[in-house]
Amino acid sequence: MRYMVIALLALVAGAPQAVAQQSATATAAPSSLNVPQLFAGTCGWCHSDAGRSPGKGPQLMNSPRSDDYIRMRIKLGKQGAMPAFGGTFSDADINAIIKYIRSLKPEHG
Repeated sequence: MRYMVIALLALVAGAPQAVAQQSATATAAPSSLNVPQLFAGTCGWCHSDAGRSPGKGPQLMNSPRSDDYIRMRIKLGKQGAMPAFGGTFSDADINAIIKYIRSLKPEHG
């Protein structure tokens, strides 16, 4: 009985590490989201020219907002202005969206 208790305690003590490793692996999974297509079909209704120009929503190109601010705005939305997408996009998806926003440059053409 004593050995069972010790084995059980060892198993429980290792559980947080296993959960943390699983979370890190899940978070590290890359996004398969096609962000330019997402902007063309969804975000572009408010963030014009694929985020390069203001529309109903602000211009995203060269945004002075921090990545954390943008991440929370995507997740939580803004009442009366932007829907919350936290239940739609994974953390990896949101990171891909932020990366896209940070990469925006004026189009010449």
